[in-house]
Amino acid sequence: MAVHDDDTGRGDSLAAVLGELQRGASAPCYLLAGDEEFLLKDALEKITALLIPDPRDRELNLFVLDGEREDVDSLCESLITPPLLPGRKVVIVRDTRLFQSKNVLAPLIGRIRERLAADPARAAADFRQFLQITGLHLDDLRDGGWQKIDDDLWKRAVPDDGGVGRETWLPKALEIAASYPAPAGKERPEESDRLERTLTGGMPAGNVLILTAEAVDRRKKLYKTIAQAGRVVTFTRAKGETRQQQALREMATEPLARSGKRLSAEAWSALGRKTGFDLRESLGAIDMLITYTGSRPQIEAADVETLIGKTKEDTVFALTAALSGRSLGSALKTLHELIDQGLHPLMILSMITREIRFLFQAKLLIASGKLGTFGADMDYGRFQKALYPAVRRLAGDGGEGIALCAQHPFVVYQALRNAGRFSRDELAGYLEMLLHTDLALKTTGKEPVLLLERFLIRACGTG
Repeated sequence: MAVHDDDTGRGDSLAAVLGELQRGASAPCYLLAGDEEFLLKDALEKITALLIPDPRDRELNLFVLDGEREDVDSLCESLITPPLLPGRKVVIVRDTRLFQSKNVLAPLIGRIRERLAADPARAAADFRQFLQITGLHLDDLRDGGWQKIDDDLWKRAVPDDGGVGRETWLPKALEIAASYPAPAGKERPEESDRLERTLTGGMPAGNVLILTAEAVDRRKKLYKTIAQAGRVVTFTRAKGETRQQQALREMATEPLARSGKRLSAEAWSALGRKTGFDLRESLGAIDMLITYTGSRPQIEAADVETLIGKTKEDTVFALTAALSGRSLGSALKTLHELIDQGLHPLMILSMITREIRFLFQAKLLIASGKLGTFGADMDYGRFQKALYPAVRRLAGDGGEGIALCAQHPFVVYQALRNAGRFSRDELAGYLEMLLHTDLALKTTGKEPVLLLERFLIRACGTG
């Protein structure tokens, strides 16, 4: 499981914290930090249940605040006020901004980019926090103002991010921020001194503060105060498909064992395609599969395909597959499915651009001769044994600027196979057309779907 001890020397782990609470002892404050949202929320629920076991007491003794609206003075007033009912009083601040600074902007930017399509409301909230930390202003950046930021200014404002790709995500974030305005209320500067004093001696016995945060600057005084007076547990998202699957298998061990079930290797693969091994989605799917399969001890891939519906990722794959296969009917159909699922046109354009770029790079790789002899009839197993080692060597050398080399071997294989359907000049022309489409989407009032349809018609022809 992707849970790590805090590195302050306290050795706080979730198991230790839960064990302490089960013995009846509690700390005045807890910080749950990290980018593995499912594990963090699961830990929050378990800690809260142990602090206030009776659900009826939570109606009066549990207070939950949103970090975007947090006011340190009001928070401290709540912490020093005795509980309405005998027992513990718990104040939770979710997604606190108190630990953020310029030194943790890179992960904040990563979350903004990740959520632009999947969760635009949270992307907008994160972007407002980005603006507050950097001192940049929304009105100055809109209407192309962001283009005036040169590399030197960006480096001063965002010291831990190189600025690579900001021309892609920044205008999208500005557009979404305008669509999701900040909640009403006066913004206040960070006032953590009073909170530090409250945590170290100003709270009635039994009052507890729980803070959650995705990224923290551990050099902040408030972080050190909580690490000394309370407990810090960090939850880090597993990186890479293998580690994600391992984390999921660990979390799924108990429900599968309890039901006497197991997943076949093919079922695990099918589940990964459906959920990307996201813990929340995957565990929810496993619960449904346990019920669906009844008395059968083994869950098969067919069960996953039957029960777990088509995901947005499936539709994205269908669009790129239709594009690379030059199947116009399928491409247009899946384009509209993605629009209906709420995916932003700029995100769809970025996926199409990525696919065309991979096809173009595959064309260059084949022409270079560095992969040896590749034919469209080569099967995947032979490719992995005979040619993929050369791809890995190119990726290790930086791939000579070819991002395709760093992708999953099946992605490379598919791009090499499909590249034969296009000429080099065609692909170069499509990349230029995509640049113009991107500009039109950002600067004109033209209908986004029509622009995307026009490109697909051009690229897929009558296939």
